[in-house]
Amino acid sequence: MDGSTVHIFYTDMKNYGFIRTAAAVPVVRVADVTYNTAEICRLSQEAFDKGVSLVIFPELSLTGHSCGDLFRQSRLVKAAEAAVKSIAEFSRGKAGAIVVGAPVPYRNCLYNTAVIINNGFVKGIVPKTIINAEQSRWFASGNDFLYEGMSDEITYAEQLCTISPNMLFEIGHCTFAVEIGEDLWSPVPQSSNHALQGAHVIANLSADRETLARNEYRTNLLKQHSAKTISGYVYASAGFGESTQDNVYAGAASVWENGFMLAENTRFLTESSLIIADVDVERIENLRRESGVFSNVTPTAGSYWKVSLDATADTDFDKELCRYVDPHPFIPSDESSHRYKEILDIQVAGLAKRLSHINCQTAVIGISGGLDSTLALLVTALAFEKLGWDSSRIVTVTMPGFGTTARTKNNATDLMEALGTTSREICIADACIQHFKDIEHDPSVHNATYENSQARERTQILMDIANQTNGIVIGTGDLSELALGWATYNGDHMSMYGVNGGVPKTLVRNLVKWAAENRFENVKEILLDIVDTPISPELLPANDNGEIQQVTEDLVGPYELHDFFIYNYMRNGYSAEKIFFLAQKAFTNVYDDETIHKWLKTFVRRFFSQQFKRSCLPDGPAIGTVSLSPRGGWEMPSDAWSTIFQ
Repeated sequence: MDGSTVHIFYTDMKNYGFIRTAAAVPVVRVADVTYNTAEICRLSQEAFDKGVSLVIFPELSLTGHSCGDLFRQSRLVKAAEAAVKSIAEFSRGKAGAIVVGAPVPYRNCLYNTAVIINNGFVKGIVPKTIINAEQSRWFASGNDFLYEGMSDEITYAEQLCTISPNMLFEIGHCTFAVEIGEDLWSPVPQSSNHALQGAHVIANLSADRETLARNEYRTNLLKQHSAKTISGYVYASAGFGESTQDNVYAGAASVWENGFMLAENTRFLTESSLIIADVDVERIENLRRESGVFSNVTPTAGSYWKVSLDATADTDFDKELCRYVDPHPFIPSDESSHRYKEILDIQVAGLAKRLSHINCQTAVIGISGGLDSTLALLVTALAFEKLGWDSSRIVTVTMPGFGTTARTKNNATDLMEALGTTSREICIADACIQHFKDIEHDPSVHNATYENSQARERTQILMDIANQTNGIVIGTGDLSELALGWATYNGDHMSMYGVNGGVPKTLVRNLVKWAAENRFENVKEILLDIVDTPISPELLPANDNGEIQQVTEDLVGPYELHDFFIYNYMRNGYSAEKIFFLAQKAFTNVYDDETIHKWLKTFVRRFFSQQFKRSCLPDGPAIGTVSLSPRGGWEMPSDAWSTIFQ
C-alpha cells in the first residue's frame, strides 16, 4: 500500500466491538414459579428477537425476592430448580445468555444465586456474598466457596456445573461476570476483582427497596463504580408484583459504561419492562490499557473459573445501534454547564503561573478577529485580573494582510479597545511584498509560499515585540488545528505559551459564546459576532464584496467532523472503519456517507503527515483527556505510516 494514499475499507454485518445487553424487570407473582418462569422466557425471547446476547433478570426473579420464610419450604426451592431446567430447554438453539435469580440448595445451606443459562445448559451458578441480617435467616454467604477445600461442583437442574462467586463467562468477544444486590455496596465489591480478572461487563441481579432519595444514591453508585472499574454494568432490580408488606420495589434498571448511562427504564411500572443497550467492549479494553491502573493492581479474591458460552447473537449493529453516539464529544452537554468555567479556569491558572514565574512585563497576542485569538485574549485578560496586573500590560497586535476583511478587522480593534489593552496595528502587506521580491516569488501566485509568508511575518512581528516589551507571545492555535497540521510551521504554529493547545475547535466556539454570556457581558455583541464569523486564516484576498473567500472548513472539512474523528481515534483508539460507522450514526441527516468518508480520509492523511509539527509544540495547559503535547500527551513518530490506522 502506497504510504501517500489512504485506503479505508468497510464491510457489512460486523460487531464493531459491541455486545448487545438487556436488563429485564418482569412482573412477578410471589412464590408462583410457573408464572414467573413464563414471563422470564417471554422477555428473553423478546430480547433475543432484538439481537441481545446477554439478558439479566432481578435477584430471586424465579420465586420473587420477598418470599421471606417461604424460602424454607423445599417445595418452593425444588420448583425453582425445575424452572431452571425449563428455561434451559427454552434457551436451546438460541445464541444468547440468560441470567436469572434463584434459591439454590447445596451442602445443607441455601444460597441466593444467579444462574447463567445458555443454549440448553446451566453454565454456572454465582452465589451472593453479602448477606444482610434479614436474609441471613434463609441464605448462607457465597464467601463459603472461597475457602480452600470447598467443592466448586454442583449437580443442579440435572446438570453438573460450577458454583462460585469467582466466575468469568466468555461470550464471543466479551467476558462478563455477575454479582448480586448488596455485593455492589460492599467496600470492596466482587465486581472490582471481576474487572481486574478481565470482565468487561458486570451483571447485577438486585432487589433494592425503594426509599426516599434511594434512586439518586443508587444512580451515583452505579455511575461511579462503572467508571472506577472501566466496565459495562447491567443492573436489574425487582419491581411490580413483589410483596409490599413492608417495602416497595420500583423495578429500577439501567445499563452503564465507564460512568455513562446507556439506558434506563421507568420505575414504578405495573407491567414488565426491558431495556437494551450496546456496550462497547473494544472501548473498555482500550481505556483500561491506557489508564495503566489495571496493570498495577493485584486481584485479591483468589482463583477464578472461566466458562465459555456459545456464540453471541447475530446482531445487526449497522441496522440499529442501541446507544447514543455524541456528535460533539468535546462539548459539555449542558449549555450553562460549570464545565465551561472550569476549562477557562484551567487555561487561566496555567498562564498565570507562567507569567508570574518568569516575571515578564507583558503578554503579546496577535488578534485577528477570529475565534482562536479571541479566546486566547479572554484567557489572558482573566489571567492578568487573577494576578492583579493592569490590562494595559497586554499588548494586542492586529496585522492586516492581503485577505483581511473589514468585519474581522473591526471586531479585532473593537475588542482590543474594549478590554483596555495596549493595541497596535501593523500592516504586513509591504513587508510581504518585499519578501516576495527577495525570494523572487510572483505575488499573483497564491500558493503555500504566498500564504505561509504572511503567517511567518506575523509571528516574527509578535516575537520581536515581545523582546521589545520584555514579554512572551501567547499562542492561539487550537487542538483541532494541531491534529490536522493546519498551521504554518514556525508561523502561527509557534509561540512561547499556547493557551488553546488543549481546546478543540468546536469547544473554542462554545467557550467564546459562554464567556460572552457569562463573563464578558461588556463585549458580548462583539464576541457573538466573532462566533458567527466563518473560520478563515484570511491569507487569500477577499471576494469582490469584501467578504471572506478562504473558508477553512471548505478546504479541510467541517470541524465538527474532525473533532469527532480526533476524539474517537485518540481517546477511544478506534479504527477508521469504526469511526466511519459511528459517524454515520452520529450525523444522520447531517452529512451523507460520501462526505463523511471524504473528510475521514483527509483526517487520516493529515494527522499522520503533520506529526512533525506536533513534535515541537510550545508549553500549554492540558484541558481534557485528549492532548497532543509531545511531553506525554501524545508521543508518535513523525514517520509512521497511516496504514496502521485502518
